[in-house]
Amino acid sequence: MRRHNVPTADYQVFRDLAPAREYLCGPAHYPLVLKADGLAAGKGVTVCPDREAALAALAECMQEERFGEAGRTVVVEEYLRGEEASVHAITDGETLFLLPTAQDHKAAFDGDTGPNTGGMGAYSPAPVVEGALLDRVVKDVLVQTLHGLRLEGVEFRGVLYAGLMLTKGGPRVLEFNVRFGDPEAEVILPRLGSDLFEVLYTAAGGRLSALPPPVVDERPCVGVVMASGGYPGSYQAGKPIEGLEAAAAVPGVSVFHAGTRRRDHELVTAGGRVLCVSALGHDFAEAAGRAYAGVEAIRFDQAHFRRDIGHRVLGAAR
Repeated sequence: MRRHNVPTADYQVFRDLAPAREYLCGPAHYPLVLKADGLAAGKGVTVCPDREAALAALAECMQEERFGEAGRTVVVEEYLRGEEASVHAITDGETLFLLPTAQDHKAAFDGDTGPNTGGMGAYSPAPVVEGALLDRVVKDVLVQTLHGLRLEGVEFRGVLYAGLMLTKGGPRVLEFNVRFGDPEAEVILPRLGSDLFEVLYTAAGGRLSALPPPVVDERPCVGVVMASGGYPGSYQAGKPIEGLEAAAAVPGVSVFHAGTRRRDHELVTAGGRVLCVSALGHDFAEAAGRAYAGVEAIRFDQAHFRRDIGHRVLGAAR
């Protein structure tokens, strides 16, 4: 991103303890984010409000070797303030097929409180990144990234998913993924009127420019994740699930399975995030109401879900 002027957080990379400590005790600005530069099971990122927290996080990585090989190099990043949003596109390396925008809810509990999760729900579209700002994201982030990949001899075909922080200075990339986001996909794909198979097949063949622009259902979609009690911490699996047919009978509702499995002749929980109940509606209020009607129809022991998914757009509508 730095090589090709894709907007992201400023950062420093350290491979030795002494210069990293010197930076944290000297020119660093707080708060900041310290990351183990490798796979750390989602636990290698620490938001550090002050020097003490940063030095402790650095010691975990480089002295205590909590993350093994992943912590031998650390990245110290600028802390970005703003609102998050997700922009997905499918590409054949030359052409972008832009999908509807989305915004998810990472925190485990209502009011965006509690520990971060893989996502407790989402909604689409994300009004915070529509219009001129979305045009800017496409131009400065997606197109610029494809241009940079081509310059470096990389031919990429697939999903290009930019996780963004919308700051006062403009959009900044938090992360890239080369897959659909979850739970964003569960609110994006119900709004996609184009044939998804045709889009994927055509992208794989390098002929995406031959397709017409995406057909998008104007109705918003809201998705609520039903999780196992205790998630994202420890939880029990194997809880029987009931009410799926009643939930699917609610107008506009689709129930997506995540952590489920068959046990004999019944469906049981088999993960932290168990189901995502998504619903289309004529407006966000109707979509959310239908999604929660679907959630209320489903039963399993110790089920946990947030009751305020979509609160940002629902509050704005009021």
